[in-house]
Amino acid sequence: MNCRHCHAPLEHVFLDLGFAPPSNAYLNATDLNKPELYYPLKLYVCEQCWLVQTEDYAAAEQLFDRDYAYFSSVSQSWLRHAADYCQTIRERLALDADSLVVEVAANDGYLLKNFVAAGIPCLGIEPTASTAATAEALGIPILREFFGDALAHRLADQGRRADLIVGNNVYAHVPDINDFTAGLKTALKPAGTITLEFPHLLRLIESAQFDTVYHEHYSYLSLQTVSRIFERAGLRIWDVEELATHGGSLRVYGCHAEHGREPTAAVAQVLTHERDFGLADLAVYRAFQPRADRIKNDLLAFLIEQRRLGRRVAAYGAAAKGNTLLNYAGVKPDLLAYVCDAAPSKQGKFLPGSHIPILPPTALTERQPDILLILPWNIRAEIVADYRKIRDWGGQFAVAVPELSVF
Repeated sequence: MNCRHCHAPLEHVFLDLGFAPPSNAYLNATDLNKPELYYPLKLYVCEQCWLVQTEDYAAAEQLFDRDYAYFSSVSQSWLRHAADYCQTIRERLALDADSLVVEVAANDGYLLKNFVAAGIPCLGIEPTASTAATAEALGIPILREFFGDALAHRLADQGRRADLIVGNNVYAHVPDINDFTAGLKTALKPAGTITLEFPHLLRLIESAQFDTVYHEHYSYLSLQTVSRIFERAGLRIWDVEELATHGGSLRVYGCHAEHGREPTAAVAQVLTHERDFGLADLAVYRAFQPRADRIKNDLLAFLIEQRRLGRRVAAYGAAAKGNTLLNYAGVKPDLLAYVCDAAPSKQGKFLPGSHIPILPPTALTERQPDILLILPWNIRAEIVADYRKIRDWGGQFAVAVPELSVF
């Protein structure tokens, strides 16, 4: 396999999680007696451009199908994050009724609805029918397609180049990152701005966030690598923000390479931090696998001990990261009886691989578990606040990443 960006041969394994089903391939009861498709889940790091990437097996069309179950609006903290961004970027770029905002991977309209409410024209690009229909019901125009340079040329030919292109948690999800980035340039007005948010590779390594690895994430990104990819496409990054979302993310601001906008000091600061951390040092990547294995082993030992003691353990959050963790650890319903999730699209289904049933949050009050394992640890505070009632019967919370903690 060659690097998706620079095409150099990939020789260095960063992380090997064995085999797993796609993390959002939730199962119905009738699926439990059918064969389940597994793919290798292995990451390589390119020593030339330092892009961390999955081994090629699963096609995007298989991962992001019409029944895609991830709806962004389920998380209240994420909705607030999106609303705050929209308010800030409107003022920073002076967006108005003559502007056009395009969001790639618009999901269920969680973000663009803020621009609709402000009277700013927008367009969402979203290939998954389940989420696109929800966005359309909010009055958001949606193109039900995958974004790339060909679609960008069609938009440009129609006079629909954007003043602002937004991509939140999509840049890591595209199999052809060069074509996607070329599309960003094609679809952008001469003085336009691109903002992309993605989990920061530095934070993944720093906090051993191996459970954020799954097939839908083709790339694991740093500013140094994204800068290279942008430059090759005729774009450049002029600002960057470090965010707390998803365990630590970057929001990069891009423009055409020929635009005269001066870069902020933050760009150099983050690049320096990445260099000092060792993101261009193979030793940093080679040290990661043992840390992932320790987290996996600690969780498995903990669940076995709770079963031996007769304590009831449930989980919260039928999230992709939870599926990575549970499948790598080999956890089944005998150790974790059920997982609760607020998304109606997931309730009544089963987690891929582990086949753990997904129940509505009301099951927590009905069954009163002794321990609630929070799988989406990135919204730990929100979950603890929403379900603090478990303490009424002496229940406790737990997380497994970055280390096992019961509180």
